Amino acid sequence: MRYVTHNGGPALDDRGPIIEAPAVLFEVTGLAWDDPVLKCYGDAGKIPLYSSKFSERSVVPPFKYSYGGRLRQFLGVDQLGWISDVLRAKPYTKSGWISLTAPGEPPDAVPCLTSLAFRLRAGRLVMTAAFRSQNVFTSYLNYVPLRGIQSEVADGLTVGCGSMRVFVDVPHIYTADEAAVGEILQLSERDGPGEGGGGEAAPGPGHRICPIP
Repeated sequence: MRYVTHNGGPALDDRGPIIEAPAVLFEVTGLAWDDPVLKCYGDAGKIPLYSSKFSERSVVPPFKYSYGGRLRQFLGVDQLGWISDVLRAKPYTKSGWISLTAPGEPPDAVPCLTSLAFRLRAGRLVMTAAFRSQNVFTSYLNYVPLRGIQSEVADGLTVGCGSMRVFVDVPHIYTADEAAVGEILQLSERDGPGEGGGGEAAPGPGHRICPIP
């Protein structure tokens, strides 16, 4: 959120005006719902909905596509099963890429997550997730389930889970969320999530209570 706020400029989207920043690439070495930052600033009420987008094979409203379906039965192919077979046969391979898009599908149903890559390196499964676009205000709701997908494939291969690399071509914030984003960034500069410290407490987005030293 800070990256987009500092580097972005005005642009348009079907859902209204946005702040759009240049493409970004980063890595995550560990992530779960109990992450102290997410516990402070995340919206717990949205977790079941977004988790279902990755676990259910059918489309769950209000979404227009299902990542679960595209990962497990896309065009009749269990892509996660295919990935596991490829890595078992050739642990050194760099060909473990799967696509979550199909040629000619309706433009308003093209998923934000376009592809995933899996590689075995140093006895661990590393994964790259490529997003054509990402609302950074709610990106964690996709990143944590994605980490779960990575762990699922790693467990099936009986290897450890390595880093998760994320590429976002168009990171953005909706102007309507700008005030909420600013509140989070302001709070994050004042408190230490997960560290405690006593003193007063301020309500964060999603009705979380975050300690402020």
